[in-house]
Amino acid sequence: MFVNKLKQAIEDEYKDYYYYKSMYSLTNDPLWQDFLRHMYEDEKSHYEMFQQLYYMMTGTFVQNPKKPLPCYNLKECVQRALVDELEAIETYKEMLLTIPIQQAYNPLFIAMNDEMEHAIRMSTMYNALS
Repeated sequence: MFVNKLKQAIEDEYKDYYYYKSMYSLTNDPLWQDFLRHMYEDEKSHYEMFQQLYYMMTGTFVQNPKKPLPCYNLKECVQRALVDELEAIETYKEMLLTIPIQQAYNPLFIAMNDEMEHAIRMSTMYNALS
């Protein structure tokens, strides 16, 4: 069901925001910091757009999403984040095909495209850290 996937997406975007912020503190490389800042700002935007959409559809917000454990090993966290970004792309693609209201299209399209960009950034980081 679309609303259940949207709720999970809200929780995932919230977790990604905090996870990427914790990754930011593990590097002094200005390029990686720029990549990570860009990504965690996108994740915050996705979280906010999806919360608005959820409210539009249900009359409530998703309450108290859980924060993830912080990242301690940058390379391992980049690898995990890359996999998560690729999974998010698939989820958003499926959701786009089943949108119940027109207002859901733009936030999902934006988030799906941003996640593709994030996967490229994470892949670049992972390959450089190898």
